[in-house]
Amino acid sequence: MRRADFAYPLPQELIAQHPLPERAASRLLFLDGGSGALQDLRFADLGTLLRPGDLLVLNDTRVVPARLRGRKASGGSCEILLERIIGERRILAQARASKRFRPGTEIHLPEGARAVVIGRQDGLYEFELDRAAFDYFERHGSMPLPPYIDREAGAADSERYQTVYADAPGAVAAPTAGLHFDRPALASLERAGITIAKLTLHVGAGTFQPLRVDQIDQHRMHAERYRIPQETAAAIAATRARGGRVVAVGTTVVRTLEATAGAGAIVAGAGETDIFIRPGHRFTVVDALLTNFHLPESTLLILVAAFAGRERVLAAYHHAISRRYRFFSYGDAMFVTPDPAVLHSRGARP
Repeated sequence: MRRADFAYPLPQELIAQHPLPERAASRLLFLDGGSGALQDLRFADLGTLLRPGDLLVLNDTRVVPARLRGRKASGGSCEILLERIIGERRILAQARASKRFRPGTEIHLPEGARAVVIGRQDGLYEFELDRAAFDYFERHGSMPLPPYIDREAGAADSERYQTVYADAPGAVAAPTAGLHFDRPALASLERAGITIAKLTLHVGAGTFQPLRVDQIDQHRMHAERYRIPQETAAAIAATRARGGRVVAVGTTVVRTLEATAGAGAIVAGAGETDIFIRPGHRFTVVDALLTNFHLPESTLLILVAAFAGRERVLAAYHHAISRRYRFFSYGDAMFVTPDPAVLHSRGARP
């Protein structure tokens, strides 16, 4: 399939630039992947789409204040966007400046800190700071809002571009499907018999990288670190045993679960995944998906299309545009059930 097969026209004004005053006040579009039927709901209606015995799987990664602005020793301004910390003082990062960085280039950062370019690694720059990297970013970095949010990060973003259950620091982009939940919403679902489990996938800045190849099967995903606790693996097995559904909150959860399933069972542990889920993938673990609306021609949109069918997903997007839904990270949500044809026999559910 071609990249252009996942294009759609989006009016600029539908890209949400700010979160709503209340997390759970967003709209929710329900797409039945079996029939293509659509239903316009509110996020507060999510409980009507879930069943007692279902398992909701959340990504508890916490976004690091990953953006720093500085100056080269030569005087030119630059920006560093942390991808990951690889040592006490060493990081991998994206970097922008008027000219390319060369090994040995020195960057002057806030509060007198310095960073030196060591080299390149997998398309990223490796820097060495003159102090502990994690603590420095936590104190002096700013929230790394996505490139389609056309404003500087403000104080409110430190809270709102973070899920209420964020716990494990390491992401440079939020698992945005989870931004809709407040604590009362989660408590209400648990009272209704919905089990909640967590895993960690540290979302990298590569999640915003566009496809640069025409044929999607030639695209190579960036690797991201994950951890699946033993209790989450056990909860998935128990859900299977009682006939419940595994409901992924976000594409990051889908990628983690589908990448780590062995013979239909989730194996607890930690590692990295660069899985690229596209049409033709047989879903072994995930039975339903809560997600946001994604960029045209993006790997995230391609994943949703693999789950519910390209034509049905694009029809749902056109419907959302006509109904003036809000798009992307601070936008509205979708609840998606799969096209039965994409489910592995172990993943099939009534």
